[in-house]
Amino acid sequence: MTRQLPYAQMHEIFSRFAALEPEPKGELEHVNAYTLLVAVALSAQATDAGVNKATRGLFPIADTPQKMLDLGLEGLTEKIKTIGLFRQKAKNVIRMSEILVAEYGGQVPSSRAALQSLPGVGRKTANVVLNMWFHLPAQAVDTHIFRLGNRSGICPGRDVEAVERAIEDHIPAEFQQHAHHWMILHGRYICVARKPKCAVCPIKDICLFEEKTA
Repeated sequence: MTRQLPYAQMHEIFSRFAALEPEPKGELEHVNAYTLLVAVALSAQATDAGVNKATRGLFPIADTPQKMLDLGLEGLTEKIKTIGLFRQKAKNVIRMSEILVAEYGGQVPSSRAALQSLPGVGRKTANVVLNMWFHLPAQAVDTHIFRLGNRSGICPGRDVEAVERAIEDHIPAEFQQHAHHWMILHGRYICVARKPKCAVCPIKDICLFEEKTA
């Protein structure tokens, strides 16, 4: 396993990320906490671009749990049928909306445990909502972060929870809020899976990846 980079190098990496993109943003389109929650839940095994394409016709008419229930399962299914696993995701969103209305007054809760109790909401989805909407330093580990963390030495770990702990334990506190966005974007566009773009990587002199491309 790749070794963990020391503090000084971690600080330098995230200082560079911050200089390049001071306020990184997630790419899922949303207008409130509920639409963010739905968008992230829909994005499992789907691209952000694909989810955005579907939700541009959905969120203008269903941006609250009650409006989603008014739309109904059939209406929702029709709106998101271009997204992978759309039938099961539609059922989860309707059930989630029922619970939000019945138990949370139509509001999205701000605790990880409450979020993870909702249908179709795992730890990663909960962490995205906590980070992006409630501005907590929660770290959502996706395939991009897992790959980048282990290649580079930023946050190595054998599974996603180990990588999440490594982020929380080793990334300096002042960078925790935006850490997962910087890493997702870097993994999505620079440290890609098959042919990482090491030639244009802003942290290539620090990264521990031994098979760097020219």
